[in-house]
Amino acid sequence: MKQAKFFLIWLALVGGLFAQGIQFTGYVRNYTGLLLTGDNEFSILQNTLNLNIEQSKDKVAFKVNPYMYHYGDSVLELGLREAYLDIYFNSVDLRIGRQQIIWGKADGVFITDIVSPKDLREFLLPDFDEIRMGVTSLKADYYIGDNTFELVWIPVFTPTLFPEEGSIWRKLPDFPVTPTFDRSKEEVKASLENSEVFAKYSALTALIDFEIMAGYAWDDDPTMHVLKQIDPTTHRLVGLTVMPQHHRLTIGGGSFSTTLGPFVLRGEGAYYQGKYFNTTDPMAKESVVEKDYLHYLVGTDFTFMDWNLSMQFIQQAIMDYDDYIDDDQYSNMATFLAARDFWNETLNISLFMYYDINNGASLVRPKITYDLADGFEVLFGANIFTGTTGMFGQFNDNDMVYTKIKFSF
Repeated sequence: MKQAKFFLIWLALVGGLFAQGIQFTGYVRNYTGLLLTGDNEFSILQNTLNLNIEQSKDKVAFKVNPYMYHYGDSVLELGLREAYLDIYFNSVDLRIGRQQIIWGKADGVFITDIVSPKDLREFLLPDFDEIRMGVTSLKADYYIGDNTFELVWIPVFTPTLFPEEGSIWRKLPDFPVTPTFDRSKEEVKASLENSEVFAKYSALTALIDFEIMAGYAWDDDPTMHVLKQIDPTTHRLVGLTVMPQHHRLTIGGGSFSTTLGPFVLRGEGAYYQGKYFNTTDPMAKESVVEKDYLHYLVGTDFTFMDWNLSMQFIQQAIMDYDDYIDDDQYSNMATFLAARDFWNETLNISLFMYYDINNGASLVRPKITYDLADGFEVLFGANIFTGTTGMFGQFNDNDMVYTKIKFSF
């Protein structure tokens, strides 16, 4: 009831802003997914209203992006993806408020694009502008010709959103006994000491477009510290306590893209210091170990017979590796994209695929999008998981087909 009242007030406010000549855009969408396994249950029933409210005057502008998700016939979720103020000076732009910040050149993976935390309640299936969450921050851009210096300060930490209990996307590790959770150390309290800072230098030249970034931040994903309770008489494991905890990371990296004949070559990489990995070492006092790791990709984009093609190779390498770490020393993945327009660009056919090389598993995402009329489109797609282990294989029972019917205004 409270959400319904808030929604009516929200609509009244938006209507008042629209009446004042403020730019008012957005979309209404129905998203329906059907599982292909078991009893063919619905994987999702979602109605969406997404609004963009914007205005610009002289050296000041603002944007507000509220949204509404209505699930089935009961759950109503209201949120605010962005709400910021832009202030423009001669060579400096300031953006203050809740905002999405997008860095890097990668498609479908997060390497240097780590400023905005992620909403993974539906795994990696939503559009990335819905996966990235807005964060309250101050962003300053300083321009010198084709060079840009960007500084981001985030005063309040926002963690990754994971699937809730009962979701088909919620997968917990296999524990030998049922654990209890102690969340006393999970919260990162809002303070100046606990704020996050990121910096980026980017340049656009005739030969290459590149970025160099650095960050001092919290790991958006908590490390699961596991405490064992051993029976002193039998020396058997009788209990486990799992303590989620976020740790500080120091990150440095960059990305580039350049053209070589008909090919666009892309690369991106970041070195992380302070990452904690789970370990099964029976002699270790802690269930985790701190290691540095490197995460990078190389990719190319090109056109062949009117098909837009893209391929990427991604690797994560753990430094100073030991055999008890749960993760592989080298985690290898590849992506492939093929897309083509038909019928005067009213019909688009595409196929995007993640392939987990280590586990022989994949996520295959074919889709067809048809523009029925101006602003009105219908999308038919599927999400097919193969394999039995790893990031994608764990969801091999979640194969689905889905439709998205969307009207943009």
